Amino acid sequence: MTDISFDPKMLEALICPQTRGTLDYDAEAQELISKNANLAFPIRNGIPVMLLDEARTLD
Repeated sequence: MTDISFDPKMLEALICPQTRGTLDYDAEAQELISKNANLAFPIRNGIPVMLLDEARTLD
């Protein structure tokens, strides 16, 4: 199985679908973090899943 990683350069083009704000990349958790929305969006197979239904609320 090939390990597909997220390209952090994609952050320049991605925004939070709820707040339209910037995102931070958490490489260890493989998530994109929206601090303003208090949400973490998963990255699966190198592809960010930017659906509110798929995001988890941050503690």
